This record gives sequence, C-alpha cells and structure tokens, in this order.
Amino acid sequence: MDSIQVHVAGQEAPTQETKPRPAHAARSPVDKTLSGASDLLKLLPTGTVLAFQALAPSFTNHGVCHTANRYLVLALIGACAVSCVLLSFTDSLVGPDGKLYYGMATFWGFYPFNFAGGAAQRGAVFKDLSRFRITALDFVHAVISAVVFLAVAVADASIQSCLFPDCGADVRELLVNLPLGAGFLSSVVFMIFPTTRKSIGYTDMTPHSHSQ
Repeated sequence: MDSIQVHVAGQEAPTQETKPRPAHAARSPVDKTLSGASDLLKLLPTGTVLAFQALAPSFTNHGVCHTANRYLVLALIGACAVSCVLLSFTDSLVGPDGKLYYGMATFWGFYPFNFAGGAAQRGAVFKDLSRFRITALDFVHAVISAVVFLAVAVADASIQSCLFPDCGADVRELLVNLPLGAGFLSSVVFMIFPTTRKSIGYTDMTPHSHSQ
C-alpha cells in the first residue's frame, strides 16, 4: 500500500535560526585604533591633546590635503610632540606659605613660574629644592611621551589621508596597530620606571608638599 503524505495547512518548513554574533568576534581596524588611542591619551598632557584634536580637522582639511595643509599638519604634530617633551620636565608643589607653585625642573632643582621674588627670596622660601632636579628618568619619560603622541597622531584617519595618501595595505595595517604597540611599550616603561612628577596638564595633578 502506498503511503499517504498528509500536509498540514498553514505549517511552514523549519528555518535556520540566525546565530548571534559572538561577543569576542574580531574588531574592525577602526575599533582597534580608537581603543588603543583612547588608552594612550591618558598618558599625555590634556592641553596638548585637546589642541591637537581641535586643530587637526581644520589643518588637514578633513583629509583632503593640499601642500599647505601638509606643512600645517607637520608643524602641528611637531609642536605638540615638543610640548609633550617639555611638559614632562614640569612639576608642582605647595610651598611653605601654602601657595601652589608650578615650575620647571632644572639640573640644580626647581624653578617656579609663578613666584614673584628674586633668587635670594626663592632660596629663603623654598630652602632645598634639589630633590626636584632633572634625572635620567625624566628624559626616558619625555621620549616615551613624544613616541606615544606620534602614535596617536598617525592613527588619526585625517592625518593618514593627508600624510600617507598612497600607502598600501601593509602600511595602513601598521598604522592601525601602532597605538596598540606604543601603549604596551609605554605601559611597561611607566610600570618599571614610575615617575613622581606632578607635571602640568597631566591627569595626576596632586602637587607635592614642600615638607615631603
């Protein structure tokens, strides 16, 4: 006897369920760049970063660069990198008079910017400032800060379009992963050689006490 096939009206054939995208799926190059750059910004002076972010879109003409734009971009990157280096040698402290002083570390001690008196008065107020003098560690942090900023700068899409318009896929992949590598390097250096500077413009702005 032939088997009788019964079709139930209104019943649809089972369909395959769409599998949700796993949370650990590979991120796009843009996501990796933004994540790496955002972590690196914590290691840079806030004012320098804000100045770069404010001026870069205009200087690059939003990625459509002419010769003048390229010179402006190079000048902006150079000035911001120098700013990162110089600010690495700044410090702050609360003097014995209770006032907050910002200044620059020197090979002999500390030179406060906002102290109105002369050298004799400065010596009488601050006494011994030799513990604030420049050390080899300051130069290491200054170089690392400049390298970190350059990594953040070239990770910007408009900077890439302006300075590297014809670069191939290999170069673009390098630029995308550069902030990640710079972040790892700087984290290792800052962990092994931590700084006690309370530099101007950085996240940790708790000043030293003169009695410390």
